[in-house]
Amino acid sequence: MQLTFYKYHGTGNDFIIIDNRNAGIQLSRSQVAQLCHRRFSIGADGLMLLENAEGYDFRMVYYNADGNESTMCGNGGRCIIAFAHKLGLIHDTATFLAIDGTHTAIINTDNTISLHMQDVSGIERHDNHTILNTGSPHYVTWVNDVQDTDVYTEGRRIRYSEPYMPAGINVNFVQLLDGKLWVRTYERGVEDETLSCGTGVTASAIAATAVATGSFNTLINTPGGQLQVSFTKATPDTAGDVILTGNAVFVYEGKVEL
Repeated sequence: MQLTFYKYHGTGNDFIIIDNRNAGIQLSRSQVAQLCHRRFSIGADGLMLLENAEGYDFRMVYYNADGNESTMCGNGGRCIIAFAHKLGLIHDTATFLAIDGTHTAIINTDNTISLHMQDVSGIERHDNHTILNTGSPHYVTWVNDVQDTDVYTEGRRIRYSEPYMPAGINVNFVQLLDGKLWVRTYERGVEDETLSCGTGVTASAIAATAVATGSFNTLINTPGGQLQVSFTKATPDTAGDVILTGNAVFVYEGKVEL
């Protein structure tokens, strides 16, 4: 079988996207993992199918690089919006369906995309970390030197810790530097550090406000570039009107044999 695919990235978090509006493509876990393999195929942090959904502009179906269908991906959400725009499905706004429900988005005049994320509740604050779900589950911890942190080893240890099994958890290492948050993330499903994680920076921005309430707008640096997260906290343990803004870059189009 020959597939036409499109490669996109959002701040270095890269994805294979396939137009499946005719519902003719069904990929097995091993096929998705094969396509995402960086040495033997296209290579990506994840794969998405764009599908029809009644009452919406499209449906986003997201798979991690290990081939498993996964929870919400913020960078992937922006990239599939850019892809829908390329296909002519949307103009400068979108309403689409993902695994965690309905999302809306705006394509800004500078070609960045502002993606409305789900409201957050049940924020758990511990002595040295915060746990919250921003469409995907995240563990956020502060470090003294984020550039020198062994993200792979420490992230993998936490991701597979007993309290978070069997599903596991994404792990974010955060430092405030020069007035901006710097975030590095170990992502489950990729099982390595990624250059950026949309739900991870969203979780980190919310966690950084601790018990404060009010409206916040946070710039965040990742190894792959800068993102912006805005939100409102009516209570210390909730966040609403959560918006993730950043780039979504078309890399190339190609064909691959499965």
